[in-house]
Amino acid sequence: MDGTAGVSGRRVADESILDDPDAVAAHDPGGMLRFTASAGAQVRESAALAAEANLALLEDEGRPRAVVIAGIGTAGRTGDVLATVAGPRCPVPVIPHRSAGVPGWVGAADVVIAVSASGRSPEALGAAEAAHRRGARLVAVGAPDSQLQSVAERARAPFIPVPRRAPARASLWALTVPVLLAARTLGLVKVNEADLAETAARLDADADRCRSTAESFVNPAKSLALGLAGSIPIVWGSSPLATVAARRFGDTLSANARYPVVTGALGEAGRGRVGLLDGVFGGLVESTRDIFADPDEVEPDPTRLRLVLLRDGGLNAEDDTDEPLAVEERRADAVQTLAERRGVRCDVVTAEGGSALERLASLVAVPDFASIYLALAHGLDPMAVPAVTEMKELSNQ
Repeated sequence: MDGTAGVSGRRVADESILDDPDAVAAHDPGGMLRFTASAGAQVRESAALAAEANLALLEDEGRPRAVVIAGIGTAGRTGDVLATVAGPRCPVPVIPHRSAGVPGWVGAADVVIAVSASGRSPEALGAAEAAHRRGARLVAVGAPDSQLQSVAERARAPFIPVPRRAPARASLWALTVPVLLAARTLGLVKVNEADLAETAARLDADADRCRSTAESFVNPAKSLALGLAGSIPIVWGSSPLATVAARRFGDTLSANARYPVVTGALGEAGRGRVGLLDGVFGGLVESTRDIFADPDEVEPDPTRLRLVLLRDGGLNAEDDTDEPLAVEERRADAVQTLAERRGVRCDVVTAEGGSALERLASLVAVPDFASIYLALAHGLDPMAVPAVTEMKELSNQ
């Protein structure tokens, strides 16, 4: 391979593609939009498959000392979701782990949840093997008839199958629900059937709003995508829950649309990264723009920042949180004001729903679709990422 095999697309986004369903379908031959629209169905199917697994084995030894969620990429995000949904009241540490093996302190008192959509990622397999050797309780989540299932069977550990109907990037909910239900069995998180049903319904409703036949002016995902086109996105979450969604958006923008993106928590941003709004892609470039200049003599617009703020008002002001709700809200208001003063455009997605899981879904769904529409507007196939394929081939050598 010469480093350009399979690379195609256009530098400038073409808005007309998004309002032509035939053009959308032609640029999405792998069906990434269809897979993303299955999120609600993933919640229901994964809940049913988890109910069939023998998770009761986890209860025999009582509450663990700690829970390690091992996986990489989308599988790794499931650990972030569990830690956030469990919240500060979780009685034991929940630790996402994104490298091979497990932390050195893991032993018989702990639980390891190994997650891999393919069932063959080195990180999940290494963690499962290490957990078995050390006598830790193991739960495995992945493709049926995979290497990961074989390890779980040798360890006589619960295995929750995730049918490979979608690529890992579009399987967040298929991987997350089994992790949450395993944690529920251990008494670490409160997620009931009503929460799952409402989350699935939310994802279904957002998929309908973001369908390819809905025109840009009524489709929130297309509108968000077109706003981001040609920019450097900055995605900040106002709360721990919103920060998980922000980092998920960063994952999908990079993989689907091939955009560089800055993500993180608004609290962290306020300690330094908010200075980006003053920089050469922020306030400085906006201050040099002459609104009275002749359009025919103006150079092409320079690259600018585009801020996406994911806001989460929280569920209950009396909940124990790292920071009071009022502080998070004031900080979100402040960064919107700063962006406005510097001419940096800002999109806001606000969480909705009655449970933490549904609120997370409301912050993830539209951005997931937006990352795909942004790829399609640039003539990119969101399913096929040549650099990823090439890197795997070079690494496997």
